Amino acid sequence: MHAPARKAAGGGGRGPVASALLLLAVGVFAFLISYSVLAMVLRGGGNGGGGTTGVGTGARDPVVRMPEWMRAAGGARGQRRPFHVALTATDAPYSRWQCRVMYFWYKRMQARPEGADMGGFTRVLHSGKPDGLMDEIPTFVVSPLPAGKDRGYIVLNRPWAFVQWLQQAKIEEEYILMAEPDHIFVKPLPNLAFDNDPAAFPFFYITPSEHEKIIRKYYPEERGPITNVDPIGNSPVIIKKTLLEKIAPTWMNVSLQMKEDQETDKAFGWVLEMSELSFVVCDLINAFSHCYVVINPVFCYFSLASRYAYAVASALHGVQHILRKDFMIQPPFDKKLDNTFIIHFTYGCDYTLKGVLTYGKIGEWRFDKRSYQDRPPPRNLTLPPPGVPESVVTLVKRVNEATANLPRWDDGL
Repeated sequence: MHAPARKAAGGGGRGPVASALLLLAVGVFAFLISYSVLAMVLRGGGNGGGGTTGVGTGARDPVVRMPEWMRAAGGARGQRRPFHVALTATDAPYSRWQCRVMYFWYKRMQARPEGADMGGFTRVLHSGKPDGLMDEIPTFVVSPLPAGKDRGYIVLNRPWAFVQWLQQAKIEEEYILMAEPDHIFVKPLPNLAFDNDPAAFPFFYITPSEHEKIIRKYYPEERGPITNVDPIGNSPVIIKKTLLEKIAPTWMNVSLQMKEDQETDKAFGWVLEMSELSFVVCDLINAFSHCYVVINPVFCYFSLASRYAYAVASALHGVQHILRKDFMIQPPFDKKLDNTFIIHFTYGCDYTLKGVLTYGKIGEWRFDKRSYQDRPPPRNLTLPPPGVPESVVTLVKRVNEATANLPRWDDGL
């Protein structure tokens, strides 16, 4: 070794070549440590077992290609996946005015750039004959159940209507949104479903585990745990058409079986498919007594728990839903819009003039769809007083905007 090189290697200082080699060595060492730590995290290392995890045991090595299903899922987010809106309805005035408002806001939201997934629209009219809205709203007329088959329970026509529509109509979209007349779109709705995983709104009062004895009559233990029955109804639900074609006949049969079983009928009553009669009766009592009758909690619970028939039918076909709380809100109990897509105005909204929600009596200001059973609400409804939550204010404003733009509103088409 030359003297200058020996000097550089000694304590008398470092030359540029030696410094560069030292930095390179440090860099390589740091890279190896970083890679080892990163690989351990990605492979699930450090689990306390002391062993190593290799690719052969199912671990994900950072240089392994992304699985095809994950790649496809990521790519689908940017693709248009339109759904067809199916709105079941009757020809009663109460149903007609709600359908007009609902369809008005569907068109408004569909026209926005974010409304690309909102495809065609059909009002599935299960009254058996055309009505005055045929030219305004795309409508498919289906037959009601044979006389006596519904046992006086008209809303059993809902699953039967879907069975007929799916069999007879030409539906271009791959997905379907099952909707109701008292839904108002507040922003464009994307397709929340993914492939064979439909999306649904979870109802807090649908608790299959609390009614397991009854549910097991239709979903026996050998089919799986009770948790396979989702806490949902049939609406709002976005589901693949091919899945709904399988579920709908079962849904209809389960509904009929529930009605015909004495124990189930006693527990769930004649409101298995979301009958409105309980609220109509209460409105009549209110009108004559001049006091607001609060529906018995148990009675109200079971009138809404009717949605179980669809949930059970889905479970029987091995279908579980993606639960989306942001699917819709229900004023007055949901006070803010947040990021919701739909307002469901099924409950009455009663407030004092100071904006306080009233229980047990009719409010000084109120909006309740059941006040308009035989006629549409008037145009330009009075807005809620200050202090009322934005969900209720938005609901009334949306109704007013629709009625201001819909022709012949006061004619009660």
